[in-house]
Amino acid sequence: MSLEEKVIRQALTRIIENCAANHPANRSEDGSAYFGMPLVGFAAADNELFKRYKDIIGPFHWTPDEVLEAAYGPGAPRAATVICWILPIIEETRLSNRTQDQYPSRKWAHTRNYGEQFNDVVRQAVVNFLVEMGSRAAGPMLLNQWSRVDDPRTGWASTWSERHAAYAAGLGTFSLNDGFITPVGIAHRVGSVVTDIAVEPSAQPFADYRQNCLTCSGMECGACMARCPVGAISPEGHDKALCNEYTYGPAFKDLSRKYDARHVGCGLCQTGVPCESQIPSTSASARRPASTDKDSRFQKNTDES
Repeated sequence: MSLEEKVIRQALTRIIENCAANHPANRSEDGSAYFGMPLVGFAAADNELFKRYKDIIGPFHWTPDEVLEAAYGPGAPRAATVICWILPIIEETRLSNRTQDQYPSRKWAHTRNYGEQFNDVVRQAVVNFLVEMGSRAAGPMLLNQWSRVDDPRTGWASTWSERHAAYAAGLGTFSLNDGFITPVGIAHRVGSVVTDIAVEPSAQPFADYRQNCLTCSGMECGACMARCPVGAISPEGHDKALCNEYTYGPAFKDLSRKYDARHVGCGLCQTGVPCESQIPSTSASARRPASTDKDSRFQKNTDES
């Protein structure tokens, strides 16, 4: 890593961490933070995974180059780096959601809604820093062109998946419930920015895209299945249609008004589970045969709900 890359990498990490520590948008109605200290990772824009996502997720999924083209138009510079971060949800909020068995707690709903607004603040702060340096940068989720797609092959997906970008940046792996298990667990929000500045990518420490999930690794768990109030999680994976029907249904519209939060979320399968705030420990003696279908679940992990 060159000295310049090291300095830029440190500066970007510091900006993201300072936002979490000091920005008022990371404060809830009772004054507590929505998120703790972030994890930050970097992926090379030419990582083959971004090309593979067009097959795994769908042809509509952007490459990093297409993100910059969407932001700057034809003739945009080639992308070099994707900056990714994980915003871990604080323990108090996770505890409040653990006690729920049907609908999310108010604190969880506010984290989903207002915490994601803070995530936009982080995205914009990173973009602003890079643009002030003279580079081109864009937060895919900030672009008007970003959209959700009901794909006939994979179900609900999107033109840019934050979790897939974070996987390319080595920040975690996918789970049975389509969540993303990181060193700070599965209860979090994810953000990313694409830029034409080259920064050395983070290491990819995972041998399999489901490595951190006990069930997908052939261990006895299934806690997220028991937590889902509508049975949308099974040994075969996550039924996104059923999940979407529930979390965008009439009861959640009522909750939206009750909690004063446009986007309520659910998150029951992200709390009260072994991977809530860590990568769960494994024991070789507890192993059972794991699925050998390498891509079936990976195809499903695309909905940024």
